[in-house]
Amino acid sequence: MDKKKRTALAVFGGAALIFLVGALCTGGGEKHESIQEVMRDAVLHESAKIDLFGMLSVNPGLISAFTVTGVLLLLALLVRVLVIPGFQYKPGRLQMLLEQVVELFDGLASSNSPHRHKFLGAYVFAAGVYIFVGTIFELFGIQAVTTGGASIALPAPLSDINGAIALGCLSYGVILSGGIAGNGLRGVGMTLKDFSLPISMSFRMFGALLSGALVTELVYYYIHLSFVLPVAVGVLFTLLHALIQAYVLTMLTALFYGEVSEPSHKEKKSRRKAAPAAHS
Repeated sequence: MDKKKRTALAVFGGAALIFLVGALCTGGGEKHESIQEVMRDAVLHESAKIDLFGMLSVNPGLISAFTVTGVLLLLALLVRVLVIPGFQYKPGRLQMLLEQVVELFDGLASSNSPHRHKFLGAYVFAAGVYIFVGTIFELFGIQAVTTGGASIALPAPLSDINGAIALGCLSYGVILSGGIAGNGLRGVGMTLKDFSLPISMSFRMFGALLSGALVTELVYYYIHLSFVLPVAVGVLFTLLHALIQAYVLTMLTALFYGEVSEPSHKEKKSRRKAAPAAHS
């Protein structure tokens, strides 16, 4: 390690030590709310409401959902207009990254539903990207003003139970559409027998993301901890949750979609019989 790097590292370490000592000496300061009230509001959003166009008071999670959706749509438009036309036979880093992500979700769809996977691949890609980006969205600390005049950081959209239920029900609807497309009314019956699936998908995702939000609230509530743990807490409860929950929901959706859309045995036999007749 050269002299410049050692100097920079020493300066960074000294500054971190000064901030840590200052935080420990000053303490947490006066709290207007107890930690129980802070966590309760993080779950129920009883007081932290935001005006939507000055006409309706909504949960912060809805504003987060609109923001994440708008950002993803804008990025998709820019990629389609500016990036994809420049794709080459020898890919660059960005092209390789995009192709690997698309191939990952397309492979997930085709391996679980080889007979019907084109629409499924597009959906699990969109859902996986939304879950990942929506989960790490809280790391940016984008501020909003509540109806009471307080400033809050916008949470992850899926840490709101309404957002988690909406995505779970949407995934269940996609599974139902696969059953109808593959087996008609029989596919509807195959899908409806797993009536608890949207509930389990929604609450699994909501519980995982909410736990990370609550731990983060706990850390930042005590200022003498907020200079030490946020990096570890952010990586552990946000980045890992983003990866795990995106994988879990897309895997479950692809798996159940493949099961209900798989042609029945009678249809398989009729197709096999029709194939030789068509060649003869």
